[in-house]
Amino acid sequence: MTRIEWDEKARDFLRKLPREIAQRIFQKVEGQVSADVERYLERLVGIDGYKIRVGDYRLFVDHDLSSNHLIIRAIHHRHDAYKR
Repeated sequence: MTRIEWDEKARDFLRKLPREIAQRIFQKVEGQVSADVERYLERLVGIDGYKIRVGDYRLFVDHDLSSNHLIIRAIHHRHDAYKR
């Protein structure tokens, strides 16, 4: 099972979301993604990192294969996710 770490920026974003959406994101990551992280990771083009899609939201993450550690760096709505 993958060890999950939530960056402060990601936690702040979750706190601002409606409760049901935040719960959906959290449950997906802690349940399905942590059990089979390789299935959900998509490599980002042009920068080092990965994304995970959860509904209309994109989680930008770092994954260390050797220690099986996933760090969720940021969460953005899909409309705003790639403007940075």
